[in-house]
Amino acid sequence: MILPRKEILYDRYEFKKWEHHDAMTIVETPVSLTVNGEVWISFMCTPIQLEELAVGFLYNEGVIQSMDEVADVRVCEHGDNVDVWLNRSVEQPTNWRRTSGCTGGVTAVDLLAKPNVNFAGNRFRVQPEAIMEMVEKLFESQELYRDTGGVHTSALSDGEKVVLAADDIGRHNTLDKIAGMCLIKNVWPPNRILITTGRISSEMLQKAAQLNAPILISRTSPSSLSIEMAQRYGITLIGYARKHRFNVYSNGERVGL
Repeated sequence: MILPRKEILYDRYEFKKWEHHDAMTIVETPVSLTVNGEVWISFMCTPIQLEELAVGFLYNEGVIQSMDEVADVRVCEHGDNVDVWLNRSVEQPTNWRRTSGCTGGVTAVDLLAKPNVNFAGNRFRVQPEAIMEMVEKLFESQELYRDTGGVHTSALSDGEKVVLAADDIGRHNTLDKIAGMCLIKNVWPPNRILITTGRISSEMLQKAAQLNAPILISRTSPSSLSIEMAQRYGITLIGYARKHRFNVYSNGERVGL
């Protein structure tokens, strides 16, 4: 099994002198996804929560809707492949597109066309103070980040507490892992807020919509396309969230704007 951390040595030049250091760094490795015996893609990811990553990716891509469709999911002995067996035949998408996701995300979803997604009628509300408290809890939970740096964390909250959290070198992988956790654990909070350390690009917004989360929060910036999509879908999009501040880019009525 591949570990998520790796010991490294490096040299630092500071104040006109060199220092030798030992440290830990985050592991990035290819892990292939095999569906019904056919290799579909390779994730560039951190090798933890791989079953959740595989199942969540298939859910966010619209290939499956529930765990009832999954006959078996298992990580191979060497940790470089996840086998997913469905209880029905399914065709691999032929038009995989590379997204702006770090570590090379791919999707077959048309990010500009989600006609069945509209949260405009969703009445879920949250206070600004609760948003800042959730962001602070997310930062406090980043154990792997404190050990290695260079890793993203995403969390699913019900508006009061963090329900699930996932780490990965790829921000888009964290939302796939969250989806997989929801499916495997059968945990679906009626009110859903997604909080992430990663930049909000179009595929991150699409995954939030697939997870039926009307509020998406990031510690950094949204892209122009993600703002347009959030406005179209009725998602409250929040960026640059910190302990004492945040920016609202769409549908601010959910946070009292």
